[in-house]
Order: sequence, then C-alpha cells, then structure tokens
Amino acid sequence: MRLLYTEEKKIGLIHRMNGQNREKITAGLTVDIVLKQDQRTGKTTRGVVKDILTKSAFHPHGIKVRLEDGQVGRVKQIIQNP
Repeated sequence: MRLLYTEEKKIGLIHRMNGQNREKITAGLTVDIVLKQDQRTGKTTRGVVKDILTKSAFHPHGIKVRLEDGQVGRVKQIIQNP
C-alpha cells in the first residue's frame, strides 16, 4: 500500500480524511477533534458533529465544530466506515 500525504488516506477498513475542507464535514459525521486545551499535546477526542462553527470553506488547522456532547474543537480526521 502506498502512503499518500494528501487530503485522503486509507488505513485498514476505515477511510480517514482530514478536516480542513468545510464541504466534507456534515452534521452526523464521526470525527476526531483537538480541543483548545489539547492543542499543545495534539490529543484527539472522538465524537459526532452537531454544528459546524467555521464559516470559511477552508481552514489550515481544521474546521471548528461542536460535537453532540457540547465539546468544541477543530477537526483533525473524519472517520467513516466504507
């Protein structure tokens, strides 16, 4: 398997995409986000998107979202089952 350092990566049976493009993120998607307090460590939190908070089409650090449990952070990975 060739590793691609572009927007999309396939790892095992889970298809992962980065969270920099707003058009790829919708309510109901499972994502990994980095909370503000975890930015230094890069620790991610998994959850389901409730609201998209970033208005621009692209953000280099990830689109900001609110999860269903109320946590807010920037999307690092979109998690989808194929």
